[in-house]
Amino acid sequence: MTEDSATLEDEKPRDRSRLWARLRNDLLFFLIAALVVALDQLTKYAIRSNLLPGETGVDWHFVRIIRVTNTGAAFGILQGQGVFLTITTLFGLAAIILYYLYPPMEHGLLRLALGLQLGGAIGNLTDRVRLGGVTDFIDFRYWPAFNVADSAIVVGVATIVGFFVLSETLWQREKRT
Repeated sequence: MTEDSATLEDEKPRDRSRLWARLRNDLLFFLIAALVVALDQLTKYAIRSNLLPGETGVDWHFVRIIRVTNTGAAFGILQGQGVFLTITTLFGLAAIILYYLYPPMEHGLLRLALGLQLGGAIGNLTDRVRLGGVTDFIDFRYWPAFNVADSAIVVGVATIVGFFVLSETLWQREKRT
C-alpha cells in the first residue's frame, strides 16, 4: 500500500462523517420547508372549500377567519402584477437556495429560518401560479389578511435579523472584555 492510498483510506471516514452531517442538515432544511408548504396548502384548501370569497368563518373579537384572494404582494401592494410577482418569487427562491448552499455562517437556526422562508415562498407561489392569486384568511382587522406561508416568511426573516443582531451584540460585548 502506498502512502497516497493510505491517506485516501484515512479520509474516507471523515468524508462520510461530513457527508452525513450535511445530509442531516439538508434533511432538516427541506423537512421544514415541506411542512410549511403542506400546512399552508392544507389550510388554504380548507378555507377555499368552506368559505366563499369575502365570507367570514370564525369571528373572535380580535381576529377572524375570512377568505380573501390577494393578487398582489404583501399589504395588498402591486395588485394584478402576477407575472412580475412570480418572477420575483423565483429570484427569491434562487437566493434562498444559494444562501443555503453557500452560507456565510452555518448555524442551525439560520437553516431553520431559511427552511421557513423557502416553504412560505413555495406555498404562495403555488397559489399564484395555480389560482392567479394567493388565498389569505387570518385577519386581525388592523392588519392586512395573511396566511401560513406569509407567517413562515415573516418568522424566518425575523429569526435571521434577530440572530445577526444578537450575534453582533454578543460579539461587541466580547470585544470589550
